[in-house]
Amino acid sequence: MSSDRNSDHTMNRRQMLRMTAMAGAAAAGSSLMLTTAADAASKTQAAAGSDGGKIIAEEYWGNKKGVKLWVYRKYIAADIANKPVLFMVHGSSYSGKTMFDLDVPGRDYSVMDHFVRLGYDVWTMDHEGYGHSDRTSSYSDIASGVDDLKVAIDIMKKVSGKSTATFFGQSSGALRAAKFANVYPEHTTSLILGALVYTGEGSRTLKKRKEQLPKLLASNVRKVDAKFYSGVFTRDKPGSADPDMGEIVAAAELKYGDTVPNGTYLDMVTKLPVCEPEKILCPVLIARGEYDGIASDEDVLNFYEKLPHADKQIAKMGGLAHTALLGVNRNRLFHVMQAFLSMPAGVPLGDAVSNEDPG
Repeated sequence: MSSDRNSDHTMNRRQMLRMTAMAGAAAAGSSLMLTTAADAASKTQAAAGSDGGKIIAEEYWGNKKGVKLWVYRKYIAADIANKPVLFMVHGSSYSGKTMFDLDVPGRDYSVMDHFVRLGYDVWTMDHEGYGHSDRTSSYSDIASGVDDLKVAIDIMKKVSGKSTATFFGQSSGALRAAKFANVYPEHTTSLILGALVYTGEGSRTLKKRKEQLPKLLASNVRKVDAKFYSGVFTRDKPGSADPDMGEIVAAAELKYGDTVPNGTYLDMVTKLPVCEPEKILCPVLIARGEYDGIASDEDVLNFYEKLPHADKQIAKMGGLAHTALLGVNRNRLFHVMQAFLSMPAGVPLGDAVSNEDPG
């Protein structure tokens, strides 16, 4: 009898995954420093937007207890005060611009440009130890990333007057974003969690990564090179990204240095879970690639089931792997994200409960 109940529970979880996939597819004490033209440290560039406007790119610098953090914004100026903010949070091995604003002649890989053209005010940043931001002795773990995001939100509020955002996090960026929602719900409109892992149970990728634990513990950083980045795009499903994507990402990323912090890798191997889904009070979309080995379906469903908000979705998309936003089928992810972001507000139904029996 107990076996029958367990079988029914497994069947229901699988049915839920299919149904929600279909539905989805249809820091405290930190100081703030803004750069100005007089600083000669902020630049603006423009590109054509699909609506005829210009996509403006701006850079800012935040200060987290002496650590300089790079913050980046792209937008079209028309009606900017009324455009919602989409804040993109990078993962363990790439900086913000490489992951979200990759410039490849003849190809459209910029996630930021895509959503700017759809009418969003789009922001990202480099976390401590990544990209333009200061490289320090910190491991730059998930908790550190939450503090980084608070610095960026303070900049965003000062620059734009806006203090809330939808956060899109990729891989460990999803964990940063989810933890930020735990700590700062007042700044979080909604969450899009890409390549999410919760407890790590059943994860092919983390099982293999755990073998590197002694090496990860030995230093706050790990080496990266072209071979590493190529492996990111082939480890789950060869062909899910363009054949030269590893080389393209390596060329963009290695100009900042040949190391990245170990903190998020260690968190995912030794400390999961690092966030509390039952305390995420906003709408959530979990966007999962078919071949992503970072988590099992059951682990992601476990996270989903604990979310308290009625507006929650899972979209499992075929033809995509871990780094879906740079995959050959990335437009499927963008479609799911926009469907979630543009969902009409619901009509409140009130608290009345019917006691009538229609039969």
